[in-house]
Amino acid sequence: MAGERISGRCLCGAARFSAELSDAFMSVCHCGMCRRWTSGVFMSLAVRPESLKLDDERAFGRFASSAEAERGFCATCGSPLFWRALDGSSADVSAQAVDEPSRFPFELEIYMDEKPRNYDFAGDRRRLTGAEWRAAKEAFRG
Repeated sequence: MAGERISGRCLCGAARFSAELSDAFMSVCHCGMCRRWTSGVFMSLAVRPESLKLDDERAFGRFASSAEAERGFCATCGSPLFWRALDGSSADVSAQAVDEPSRFPFELEIYMDEKPRNYDFAGDRRRLTGAEWRAAKEAFRG
């Protein structure tokens, strides 16, 4: 599945994107920014940053959430759709915005040190703190 071109869209259908997968699994981020952005967690698929194409740039809003990254969302309905490093080194798209999201195995949770205690996901998978994720990121993003 790595290298496969996927496509996705927002809730209202105005904002559509496509990209090539970097890997073939779903990750969940528990960092405070992702939780506030999504009112939950950001369930994502890593994509090749240069491959991320937005069908209509005007349909997307962008927010520079830090000095390192921007977050993209539908300008009409507000659906969170992508996270992208400003230096072009990595990008992730919403796993739930693509068709058949359940085909991607749930293999990684990051920023476990920021996860609130009032929820947990069942199952075994790799779970990393923010520091562990930052140290291991190159291995995941190639």
